[in-house]
This record gives sequence, structure tokens and C-alpha cells, in this order.
Amino acid sequence: METNVLKRIFLEHWPQFYEKNKTRIRLVVVKEIEKFLGCGNPRNGFKLLVCEGCHDTRKIPYRCKGRFCTTCSCGETEEWSRVMAEDVFQVNHRHVILTIDEGLRDIFLKYREMLKEFMDEAARLVQEHFEKKHKVTPGIIAGLHTFGSKLNFNPHVHMLVTMGGMTANGEWKTYDYIPFKKLRKQWQTVVLKLIRRHLTEEQKKQVQPLLQKAYSENEEGFYVHGPKQKGDVKTQLGYIGRYIRRPAIAIERIKEYDGEYVVFRYHDKTDDMEKEEKVTVEEFISRLIRHIPDEHFKMIRHYGLYARRIKKECKEKVQTWQEKVKKTIVKVQKLIRRRNWQERIKAQTGKDPMVCPKCQCYYEYKGEVCLEEGQLVVKHAVCAKSKAVLERMINDLTGIEETKTSEEEETNAVKPKQAPAVQRGRQISMYDVLAERRNTA
Repeated sequence: METNVLKRIFLEHWPQFYEKNKTRIRLVVVKEIEKFLGCGNPRNGFKLLVCEGCHDTRKIPYRCKGRFCTTCSCGETEEWSRVMAEDVFQVNHRHVILTIDEGLRDIFLKYREMLKEFMDEAARLVQEHFEKKHKVTPGIIAGLHTFGSKLNFNPHVHMLVTMGGMTANGEWKTYDYIPFKKLRKQWQTVVLKLIRRHLTEEQKKQVQPLLQKAYSENEEGFYVHGPKQKGDVKTQLGYIGRYIRRPAIAIERIKEYDGEYVVFRYHDKTDDMEKEEKVTVEEFISRLIRHIPDEHFKMIRHYGLYARRIKKECKEKVQTWQEKVKKTIVKVQKLIRRRNWQERIKAQTGKDPMVCPKCQCYYEYKGEVCLEEGQLVVKHAVCAKSKAVLERMINDLTGIEETKTSEEEETNAVKPKQAPAVQRGRQISMYDVLAERRNTA
């Protein structure tokens, strides 16, 4: 399928879908879909780059950075995973998964406000076990998945748990055993109590049959699993990190789209087989948008040693203890920073995106155009000539003539100076630069 098949599906069918279901669609869904549909469109703003040698120009549109956009989330997921793999304690971790009974999924879909405490209770269950059993505090990074392989609503928690923990005096102790059978029954009790605690008496009467069925049909409790990870610690952490943050569907999973139906691939865990499902476009859109989280809802949370308010202090304590006993058990990173778009493309392709493929000179940043109150305006320009060029670009996009000074009217082209590339304001999209490189190759 083409690269932007998901965007094409929404461009062709979202207006009709919204008109038909607007009374049931959350406001945050409308906001995220609008951002997604405008992602990469220069009418929403762009930056201008000019080659200092051959004067080749590039108009780099802004990306939406939305939570629904698969294009934006791909690069962000990879970078988040890389930073996380460097930032956490360099010890073995377990990928722990906690699920619920199928009959309870619609309850969490209807009462989405319970999802935050759903994550908190999952982390508390694991953390309290090791605090009571081993007298240590583990590090936990929890990620909420609301989707199953068929895009159905299936809330479950993926956790990255240290196979070790810190005592009160900063000593690090390792362990390698998690009593999953015991945790399964405890997790079942926690979830059922959570639902009863949040619902009114009338609401509890409506869901009581589902709660009773979930309890009686799961004698061993709800599914809790944490396979042992193999291989290098950083490789292991990188894989788990990408899994925790991955989007509901990857573009390559969409196998066919004919305007009315969508065929997508999924992995059926019941028989460990790759299968395909054909659904109407309306059903496909409906399944996807329910996984857009509420505004400001954090899909990834940190607990224990990884809680943001105490993580730095915990690292210092462990490091001090290791120096005292003269034994290195935990590797502690001191300085981690996110790579900018240029560094990420260079690491991925081996080519510098700021080098012109035609003459090998550097591109210079000349300015940018942003949306203000629905109108494109020049937000920044390095000189009057650059501003004139940006205003002409706005006119080409909108057909609206800009008022120009006599000096600007005499300007026909940008004549860049010999200077290193400068980045200001928002980040340039690396995806558009990669696309241009493929087109000129």
C-alpha cells in the first residue's frame, strides 16, 4: 500500500463519519484527527532552507506531533526508546503484562476515567510485592495499551520492571523470580474492587453480571505474564521500550483499501497465526479513534525508583553505595539527551540532511511561516530578502497578495551568505527531508 494510505482513508471518509456520529465523538478525537489530516501540509506552516552553493530551496512543512499520527509517532517512539534504554539502570528487566477479562473491556471503554487508576494499581501490585518480600524498591515504567491485535478495545498494562531493587540505605539487591500465579489472583481482586469503587450503586447493578462472570470464569485470576528476556540489556530495553509506546496500527499492516473496505493483517495469539480481517471503512475508523486517549492523559508512567521526583536521588545513592563496597553492579548514566532531527537522520541513513545532494554545500535556515488566527504569516526571517521570498511563498499557497515595501518588491531571489546552518523555533520534520532525498536520488 502507499505510504499515506491511513491519511487517505480519513481524508475520504472522516467528514461523513463525523456528521453521522458527531454526538458520540469526543472533542479530543476531533482535535487529533484535524491535526493528523493537516500533518505535513505547508498551509499549516513551514521552514525555508536555501543551499549556500547552488541556491536550491527546500520548503519543509511542520509535522503535527499528534498522538494519533503514525508518521510522527514512529520517529518519536524510536527516539524515546533509545533515550529510555540509556537512562534506566543497566540491569536485567522483565516485560510484565497484566490483562483483564474480556467481559470487562466495555466497562473501561464507557468509564475511561478509571484508566489512570488502572495503571496505578497494576504498578502498585508489583511494587508492593517486592517491598514486602525482598525489602527493596524496584523501578517500574508502565505503558497502557487499549488496543488488541484486531484493533478491538482491550485495556492492558505493559510494564518494564527491574530485576533488582534498592534498599533503604542505597544497597542494590538482585532477584529473578516473580510469583505470577499469586499475582494473577491478586490482580483479579484489584481490578474488580477498582470497578466497584468508581461506579455508583445504579451503575454497579448494571455491570454486576459481568463482574460475577469475570470472577467465576477465571478461577486462577486474570492473566499476568513476564517472560525472561534474552540478549544484551540495551537491546532488550530498546525492544521493550518500542513495544510499550507503539501505535495502535502500523501502516504496513494495512494490506488493501478499495474505498469501501479495509483489509488489515493481525497476529492471532490463540493459534499463533498471521491472519487478515476485512471491515468496512466506517468500522475501521470507529475501531481506531476509540484508542485516542483523553487530553493530557499520560499513556506512560513511572513508579518506584523510576518516579521522576526521586530517580536522580536513587541513582546517586546506588552510585555512592557501589563506590563504598568497590563493586559495580548497576551502571548509572549521568547525562542523556535527545537527538535532534539532523542527528537522527544521520544515524539512520548515514547522510547529513543539511548537505545539498546536488552540490554538497550546506543548507542555511532563512526563516519560517506559521499559522496565526488561521492566517499564514512570516514568523521569522533572517533578512528583508528572506522575508520577501517567504511572503511570495505564502501568496503562492493562499493566492492572497501581501503588502510589500519597495525594497522587497525589487527582491527576486534569496542570496544566502556563507554561514553554518542555524535552527530556531520548532524542529524541522525529518520525514520530509528523507522523502526529498528519495525523490532526488
